Amino acid sequence: MSAGVWAAVGGLGAVGALVRFAAAQIAGPARAHLGTLTINLVGSFVLGLIVGLGSSESAVLVVGGGLLGATTTFSTWILESHSLARVGRPRHAAANLVGPLAAGFVLALLGWWLGGRIT
Repeated sequence: MSAGVWAAVGGLGAVGALVRFAAAQIAGPARAHLGTLTINLVGSFVLGLIVGLGSSESAVLVVGGGLLGATTTFSTWILESHSLARVGRPRHAAANLVGPLAAGFVLALLGWWLGGRIT
């Protein structure tokens, strides 16, 4: 990969981090998990769409690894699930783990399928 591609990964990674921060601010502390959920599900769909469109390896790296990699967040999702379990809500914690994982997988497949139909 060229230096320009790696610079684009870094630049879009910075944009993605700002998008994630903005989503958390919009959701607010009491609903931060909804911001994380929204970001992760949209990211799953968009990544599936990019791959389904048959995008180049560089485009997948820049958008998928840079923008979406920095926007979506596995660690926050796990931390939020742990917090739910810690405050005595183990069923909510389990649902917060399983539900978004299943939905993200379905949305990635939907994006991939849709991308394949567009091209």
